[in-house]
Amino acid sequence: MLRTGCQWRMLPRDFPPWGTVWWYFRRWRLDGVWTRLHRALHRAARLKAGRRIDPTVVIMDAQSVKTTERGAFAASTAISA
Repeated sequence: MLRTGCQWRMLPRDFPPWGTVWWYFRRWRLDGVWTRLHRALHRAARLKAGRRIDPTVVIMDAQSVKTTERGAFAASTAISA
């Protein structure tokens, strides 16, 4: 798992066949189950921490990352003939 992440076909042996797991995952994603579950857990965690259910402030942060070994400028520069 450290090398490949968790590909469907490489699920641990104690899981059902990968096709079955994928079918349920896809079905639940299309039905919105994962979104509803995430929202419910997020709200429960905020309530348990003594916070309001919905945040009143949001902080966004960004990080610059080079796109190639040569840097972002070289990756975005067009090659002229």
